[in-house]
Amino acid sequence: MTRVHNPTEHTRARTKAEPPEQVDVAIIGAGTGGLTAGAYLAQHGLKVALFDQHYVAGGCATQFSRGPEAARYCFDIGIHYVGDCAEGGAIPEILKGVGVEQDFAPLDPDGFDTLVFPDFQFKVPASREEYRDRLVAMFPKEQRGIDKYMKFLRDVDFAASVTQPRDTEPGLLGTLQIVFKTPSVAVNKWRTLGQLLDGVTKDPKLRAVIAGQHGDYGLPPGEVSAILHAGLQNHFFKGAWYPKGGGQAISDKLAERIEELGGTIHLRRGIERVIMEDGRAVGVVTEPWKGVSHTVKAKYVLSNADAKATLFKLVGRQHLPKSYAKRADDWTLPSALYLTCLGVKADLGALGMRASNYWIADKYDFDAMYDTGREDGMLMPQGAYITSASLKDPGTPGHSPEGVMNVEVMTLLQGEPEAWDMKAEDAESWEYRRSQEYNERKDAVEENLIDRLEGLFPGTKEAIVFKESASPMSHIRYTRSSGGSGYGIGMTPKQLDTGRAHPRSPVKGLYLCGASGRHGLGIMGALYSGRDAARRIAEDVGRPLGR
Repeated sequence: MTRVHNPTEHTRARTKAEPPEQVDVAIIGAGTGGLTAGAYLAQHGLKVALFDQHYVAGGCATQFSRGPEAARYCFDIGIHYVGDCAEGGAIPEILKGVGVEQDFAPLDPDGFDTLVFPDFQFKVPASREEYRDRLVAMFPKEQRGIDKYMKFLRDVDFAASVTQPRDTEPGLLGTLQIVFKTPSVAVNKWRTLGQLLDGVTKDPKLRAVIAGQHGDYGLPPGEVSAILHAGLQNHFFKGAWYPKGGGQAISDKLAERIEELGGTIHLRRGIERVIMEDGRAVGVVTEPWKGVSHTVKAKYVLSNADAKATLFKLVGRQHLPKSYAKRADDWTLPSALYLTCLGVKADLGALGMRASNYWIADKYDFDAMYDTGREDGMLMPQGAYITSASLKDPGTPGHSPEGVMNVEVMTLLQGEPEAWDMKAEDAESWEYRRSQEYNERKDAVEENLIDRLEGLFPGTKEAIVFKESASPMSHIRYTRSSGGSGYGIGMTPKQLDTGRAHPRSPVKGLYLCGASGRHGLGIMGALYSGRDAARRIAEDVGRPLGR
């Protein structure tokens, strides 16, 4: 029977494991991208070692637990739902490529996302055709614009089919196919979702419904790439799912597969710097752990860590081409997430909650909402996201103690340490938790989110028996991400595709994968980026992985 994994089950062994002196590939960061790449490379016969400063492998695809084993809570950090997980779907196929089997539970197909506005709700179905019909039923006067938008969704879906399965650039033939078969994709490549919607509708409510899932990438319509937004919607129209056992299950299976294949994983072993010799990355030096650091030589170095931190902190600006350093300097970031985890001693289904994600929006103008949220000193939520692993994965014990249900409430906030009355160095240590100002700001956000949960599902607040919250500072501390965001660099038109971090960096011997890569954000993007990076390394070794 599937059961929620204990996140720290392997912590002791992977912390105590002695790093090797030399490997084929040293991988910085044991997030989804690094684990995927490590599994593919190890399966291909290369010696790999992964290093992470956290005490759990998985990056954003981890859980944290609280309480004794008999009454334990397990909460997801980053994976709350994924798309395209039916038999033969993209995510199961990537995992099967390294011998990993994972079961997924479908969310409510009639409304896997429920958009909650001040005066109406809209259930997003797991069907592009049904989605179109619901839009027309709610906004009958906007049918022409809706059909125009639906054609754009279909065009983006075709363009994705030409590129993504290959993990490579589309090439001349693929580019010509996209240009001639889907001209709307070529025309809108450099446009934001807001610009696209200007040619679709002026109805503020319809625009809000179409952009209602903006929290999946943390940018307003006026900034996010129209193509990215459409691609995200198409991804979930193939079905929305939750990994049985939680996101930690996927991370644990990938990590265990790496070890089965002879690779090693070293936790609490952050990387202090990448070793550079004659302009080439040739290994890594670990941060001291209990006073001891290690030098690990490698033929290749792959970083799944934050792209900016990798380039400027671990490698060093002096080793980067000036034009590339300038581009990386200009990378912009999305908003960060604040997470409140709750144990509710009540039947959430009886209170009206479904196996759905609830997106609460205070207003229809999301650009204005983001502008307000970015004002100096503004750390109050402008909306919220509510989900329950207990409802999404009811057949799996371990999400919460018996008789209690697991609920997570999130919101988008500023992630820069200064916004939380912190210095950058405080965010990577325990010091920020000692600040009275920080704790007061954090508590105020938590209270706001609990009130939003109560407003949508009356009776939940009085039934809360456990609560714990994590701010963007927590995210910086555990993943060392720039700006406290788990989304990588923002998915703007300028930062789409070739505007993102390529798997082959301009530094010889250094490769990149993760949320800032060209495959985009989320677990889907991380899985693709990890496999893509592994493929590039294998090609450069002279032993291609194959297709």
